[in-house]
Amino acid sequence: MFFIDTIELEGLGNRHYLAGGTRTAVAVDPPRDFDQVLAAAARRGVRITHVVETHIHNDYVTGGLELARVTGAAYLVPAGAHVSFARVPVADGDVVALDSGLELRAVATPGHTPHHTSYVLREQGEPVAAFTGGSLLIGTVGRPDLVEPRLTERLARAQHASAHRLAAELPDETSVLPTHGFGSFCSSAQAEGDATTIGREKTVNAALTTDVDSFVARLLADLDDAPAYYAHMGPANLAGPAPVDLTPPAVADAGEIAARLAAGEWVVDLRNRVAFAEGHVAGSFNFEADGKIATYLAWLIPWGKPVTLLAESPEQLAAAQRELVRVGIDRPAAAATGTPEEWVAEGAPLASFPRSTFAGLAENGTDGIVVLDVRRDSERAGGHIAGSVHIPVHELHARLGEVPAGTVWVHCAGGMRAAIAASLLDAAGRDVVAVDDGFDAAADAELTVVAG
Repeated sequence: MFFIDTIELEGLGNRHYLAGGTRTAVAVDPPRDFDQVLAAAARRGVRITHVVETHIHNDYVTGGLELARVTGAAYLVPAGAHVSFARVPVADGDVVALDSGLELRAVATPGHTPHHTSYVLREQGEPVAAFTGGSLLIGTVGRPDLVEPRLTERLARAQHASAHRLAAELPDETSVLPTHGFGSFCSSAQAEGDATTIGREKTVNAALTTDVDSFVARLLADLDDAPAYYAHMGPANLAGPAPVDLTPPAVADAGEIAARLAAGEWVVDLRNRVAFAEGHVAGSFNFEADGKIATYLAWLIPWGKPVTLLAESPEQLAAAQRELVRVGIDRPAAAATGTPEEWVAEGAPLASFPRSTFAGLAENGTDGIVVLDVRRDSERAGGHIAGSVHIPVHELHARLGEVPAGTVWVHCAGGMRAAIAASLLDAAGRDVVAVDDGFDAAADAELTVVAG
């Protein structure tokens, strides 16, 4: 008998796994805060004897090295990854015994990275599941452009070949268990469904249903911007990440918050966008704790700039801290919990800005205002409001000077990114209205939506 537990991190859009038998287990692509992995092992009553990486990750800092140290497990890393720490190098075809009748077989599946390796879980010699990392995903594959631009086309072709190798070598009923594809920008598209098998992928995955030239052309044409912080993840993982420190940050009072803002540091308000719009510390930015805070804060903030977090509760602060260490933002410079009235000098006014909908925009009319679309290029290509200005949210902080004069009505696809953008514009002294609405409502409001 074997088990496979899935550990899902919705914020980064990844899955991690604990698999094993009655006594021992392996952790696959563990996150940096690996306490959930230890808890899963404790519930199962098993000892983690192996920790494996499918590849050197570009979208998060791994917990593999520290998890292996804490548990005494063997740390298996693809041999082609030139890391700076001791590990067990894994080559194509290597087999590792896990538990009675249970083993892992390494399968070289380059494409997402040159050294990418999948691991096939076999029970009594028969494949039952494949941990495919950033190779074969649910309905798609991992993107091939995160390592080096000169390698992108070559890796895209390798993705096609690797998918075909898995499909040829594994039975149709084999479960496919990827790390990426659930919101991570490491995926070339988002997962189609929640679970899959080799047999299903043979019928729906473009890597397995189209010829290599057509597949590569489409894959490369559909690639969108990758988060800027990805450039720092690979080097951190190659060097060997330090253990995490999730103790509470130093407490900042109103005077220190003002001083940090005056020094040009980032002060980030974690409250929901409705509360932020109603009243906030002038100059602060809004990244909702319940949104994709790790992805978007790490994407927008100049790397290494001190950040102070403002939260409505210690629990909200702790959750955000946990999200941020996963992408290498290790220690907030300071933090405060409570209400915005407590974060400004006594009697000082709070900043605010209005919120609206696409119906509100239509009622107001677009003459004499700036409609700012902060969606990604691929989203805008599917339709946009005629006459709108387009600056993706991840570029806005560096391009604020390009926003035309006038009141700015800013929108995205649903409201979360518009709130981030509105807070950036508000901090820069612009008059702004945050459109908190689904983009489909633009056409319903009879705004002119054009394609391309």
